[in-house]
Amino acid sequence: MKNATVVQKASPSSLVLRTTEDNGVATLTLNRPAQYNALSEALLEALENEFSIISADNTIRAVVLAGAGQAFCAGHDLKEMRQTPDTAYYEMLFKQCSRVMLSMVALPQPIIARVHGTATAAGCQLVANADLAIASDAARFAVSGINLGLFCSTPGVALSRNVPRKRSFELLMTGRFINAETAVEYGLINQAVSNETLDQAVSGLANEIASKPESAVRLGKQLFYQQLGQPLEEAYALAGERMACNMGFPEAIEGIDAFIEKRTPEWS
Repeated sequence: MKNATVVQKASPSSLVLRTTEDNGVATLTLNRPAQYNALSEALLEALENEFSIISADNTIRAVVLAGAGQAFCAGHDLKEMRQTPDTAYYEMLFKQCSRVMLSMVALPQPIIARVHGTATAAGCQLVANADLAIASDAARFAVSGINLGLFCSTPGVALSRNVPRKRSFELLMTGRFINAETAVEYGLINQAVSNETLDQAVSGLANEIASKPESAVRLGKQLFYQQLGQPLEEAYALAGERMACNMGFPEAIEGIDAFIEKRTPEWS
């Protein structure tokens, strides 16, 4: 991908996702503004394909996930879903969505959700599933399926791993919206900033991460999620092994030597 250019894909899915890359930061923009960026089959496929491409691209150091139009993402495309009222189809669709969410965690590069507007249901799931999230103070969040008679089961997986149990259960059971300030308090997002400074805050964080040694960032993200699901003793054992391995990385050797010698490290 070329710097600051939109990547055009040959498949029809290219219409639903825009991809740009600038200075090692890839931005994926959900591009169904008329549908409030609802996650159609085509958009889920486009996201899965793009994450696969990015994972193998060492020139990309961080990823920003954004939305076009007024909303960040309104969740699944309910109109599309109702066109095929079949349990097997729904199982296939939610497996597809789960693959996208798992690919986000498996992606070597950190993902920052840039939330400028409403993020509901699976849209809120995207925010919770991202490694980091910065939102406009005008953004609103909800797992509101319960209001339609549909418990947000899959969004609840990501939500409950970010937001304390009673908070997440309350949101899932009431379908209530929360503002960006409350989302920070709950741990759903990292920062709430003004709409005018949103891009600056997101690019600042993305560029800061992109400036770090790639090998340490990749190892760190993988280790972070692996140890979370392990008992304390096993987590420490795994972390110790990875840190010992990390000490042998050329970037770590250069960084430590530079610290000792009181100079700026020279990373390749």
